[in-house]
This record gives sequence, C-alpha cells and structure tokens, in this order.
Amino acid sequence: MRKLIPVLLTFFMVSCGDDTLPKPKAFLSLTYAKPTYKKLPLQRPYVFEYSSESLLKDEANNWLKVLYPKQKASLDITYRVIDKNLKELLTESEKLVFKHTVKAEQIVSNNYVDAEKKVYGTLHEISGNAASQIQFHITDSVTHFMKGALYFKTRPNFDSVLPAVDYIKKDILHLMETLKWKK
Repeated sequence: MRKLIPVLLTFFMVSCGDDTLPKPKAFLSLTYAKPTYKKLPLQRPYVFEYSSESLLKDEANNWLKVLYPKQKASLDITYRVIDKNLKELLTESEKLVFKHTVKAEQIVSNNYVDAEKKVYGTLHEISGNAASQIQFHITDSVTHFMKGALYFKTRPNFDSVLPAVDYIKKDILHLMETLKWKK
C-alpha cells in the first residue's frame, strides 16, 4: 500500500493542469451576392427572369437547366404541352415529390396563383436528407405545364445545403412570379 500512495500522488499531480474547455460550435458563414435578374434569352413557349449568378444549359424539348456553379446545384426544368392530360401531368409531378418521403423529414406545399397571367402552381419544400429540396410545377391549366426540381451535386445533407437552398428558393419564387406563357 505504501508503494501505491506515491504513484497515486504523482498521478494526481501530473493529471491536474489547465482545464480543457469544449470548443464552441462553429457556424458556416456563407454570403451570397444580392440577386439581380435577367430575362430568359432562349426561344421557349415561356419566358421568365433568372439569376445573373446562374448559367443556362439548353436542353431538348424546351427543357432547361439553370446551373448554380458556386452552390454546385442545378434547377432542372421540364416542359410539356397539355393534350387533355393535365391530371396525369399533375399526378406524375406529385409522385416525384412524394417519392422523397423515404428520406424527407417534412414536405411543405404552397400554392401559387396569378390569375391575371394564368399562372397556377405549387412549390414543395422538402426538408431532410432527400435528393431534391425544392420541387414545383406551374401550368396555365390549358396548354402549358412546367415542372422544376432543385438538385445538388453532393451527398444529401440538409443542414449543409440549407443556406444554398434558401438562396436558390428566392430565385425560384422570382421565376414563378415573372413567368409568362407565350401564345
């Protein structure tokens, strides 16, 4: 026992020192440029304003990709002509949204209506580690149907992409507000 006491005293003297404090949580501080918008330069059956911070990639069938290189994201826009199939197009759009329920924590849907411009749609915000955080569809209910989905070129981690989602969501809302159908 006498041999154990000096060992214990040495252990306590060496182990006592400055208290270590846990590091405070760090928050990612991302700053994005204030958005400026320009009119869609491509010939489409629709026109809208898009962010000057993004790039356009022309696709076949009046489809379009709005690329966000800084955020490593893309807004994939598809367009279809309504041919007595509006219900099918709406159902297909809803299926694509609710396909994410496996990974989603919550899906919040908000309707958008601009009766004067004949623009009717729904914006779906998907929280959680889903592949797409925002999806929407817009139609005039007679001729035009457009669908959009936001994707990031990274593994889904909702907390990490949330600032970029909030930034791009403003651009999507601006797209919906400025959308006009061509005759």
